[in-house]
Parts: sequence; structure tokens; C-alpha cells
Amino acid sequence: MRRASLATGLLLLAVAWIIVLPFGGRESFTIHMIVHMSVVAGAAPLLAVGLSGFRHDLTVRWPWFTPVIASLVELVAVWGWHLPAARVMAEASWIVTALEQATFLAAGLLLWLSCLGGAQEGREARQLAGTFGLLFTSMHMTLLGALLSLSPRPLYGIENVTCFGVTLGAAVDQQAGGVVMLLVGAVVYLLGGVLLLSSALGPREHSGGRL
Repeated sequence: MRRASLATGLLLLAVAWIIVLPFGGRESFTIHMIVHMSVVAGAAPLLAVGLSGFRHDLTVRWPWFTPVIASLVELVAVWGWHLPAARVMAEASWIVTALEQATFLAAGLLLWLSCLGGAQEGREARQLAGTFGLLFTSMHMTLLGALLSLSPRPLYGIENVTCFGVTLGAAVDQQAGGVVMLLVGAVVYLLGGVLLLSSALGPREHSGGRL
């Protein structure tokens, strides 16, 4: 299970970074958002499942890095890289694009690891904190996705772009990207928070019998 999750997460990263980003239409905001969601809402949780509890689980060595702190780091990373000036720099330079994607992966992976990993001691409290962290992330992604979808004017340029071979106007491209964030990011983090809460509050077996 862990190996399969790790392999699937790495495969998803490869598809997003090697195929979709360079060949789908790098200048398209929709492509950017598809790649972004593939990284933070697809690959990151899969990698976290594969790494949690093992020596590569950084939250075991960093017990102070709680889900609340991780969710705030994710907030800064997501909103910071979606400022218009940051988008312009990322579109103009592959080096900045690589830095952007590395930031997304690091922030997303640390958030999911802080929720799913860590030492066995205190796991229930971490899961409850993780529920808050994931639900908070779902909320701010919902807000950003809604702002992008409902903005009366494009924030990231006015030129037409190509998305998987289809020409889109700047406003439509931005709105489609916002919808991707709403449908994928917000939903995945919400579902993760609900499942984590269910796990934390569910029945547990002890050596002396059942609860």
C-alpha cells in the first residue's frame, strides 16, 4: 500500500511536470492550475501516505511542525504564488517556474505529512489538529478559486492562450483555472479533513479489550 502510494505520487508528478506543464500550454492559467492541483492535492497526499511513519517522515523529527503551522505555510505559498507579479515571473522564466513548483510540492507534502505522519505517540491529537489544518486549507482554496472564477477582469494578462490546443481568452482561461481549484483542491482537502476526523473519533482497540 505504501509503496503503491509512493509510486503513484511520483508518477503523477512526472506526468504533471514533464508532460502537462511544458506541452499543455505553459502560458495558460488553466494548465498552471491543473499542474498545481496535481501536485498539492494529488501527488502530495499520495507521497505522504508512502512516507508517513518512516525515516523520511520529517514530522517525526520535527514534532513542532504541527498541522496548523503547515496549513499556514501552505496558505502563504498558494496565495503568494498567485499574486499577479509572481505569475508573470513564473511564466517568463523556467527557473522561477521550477521554484514555484518546488514550493508547492514542499508546502503540500509537509501539510499532508503533518496530518498523516508523525510519531505514534500523540497521533490522535495530531489527527484532530490535521482536521483543522485540512479544512482551513479547503476554505482558503475555495475563497481563492471563487475570486479567480468570479473576477470581472483577468488578473494575469489580456492575451489569448492555448490550453491543450484550444485557444482561450484571458478571462475564460482564468475562470476555468479557478473552477479547477474549486473542484479539485477545495474538495480533496475537505474530504481529507472529514476522513481524518472520522479516523480520530472512530473506535479504537486496546490490548485490554474494546472501548
